[in-house]
Amino acid sequence: MAEEKYVRPTWDEYFMEVARTIAKRATCDRGRSGCVIARDNQILVTGYVGSPANLPHCDEAGHLLKKVIHDDGTVSQHCVRTVHAEQNAICQAAKRGISIDGGTVYCRMTPCRTCAMLLINSGIKRVVCEKHYHDENDSLEMFKQSGIKIEHLEDDVQKYENM
Repeated sequence: MAEEKYVRPTWDEYFMEVARTIAKRATCDRGRSGCVIARDNQILVTGYVGSPANLPHCDEAGHLLKKVIHDDGTVSQHCVRTVHAEQNAICQAAKRGISIDGGTVYCRMTPCRTCAMLLINSGIKRVVCEKHYHDENDSLEMFKQSGIKIEHLEDDVQKYENM
């Protein structure tokens, strides 16, 4: 029997797998998410979903849910206790003096509207997502207008409990 030849992961597969591992540190079970920002095939910074420093985490204190009414009239609930993975990665870059200009972001789903604006202003050139986000239209349009390339590895929409 011939042995199957080992196939190295692509850079996108590699960084996405790192983002999945980073997500294991997340402290909100509704959206355990991780983020990697890389440039020139090197990791610059990472981030995961969690409360601001020294504040209680969802895993300890429970969720802080707020209802959101969308343009189409649907209502969903969002946990607002935590900082998103992309936001935490940007904060880590700022704290450590690391430029992410020209970088690529690897994340669980299409960044929300706020994260998209922060990524655009940070100079990110490409976003690679594992899945789609249920409320992604504003983000996709902003990325398009700003010339940022966005790719999804899967066509599925990320689902979570208590939506």
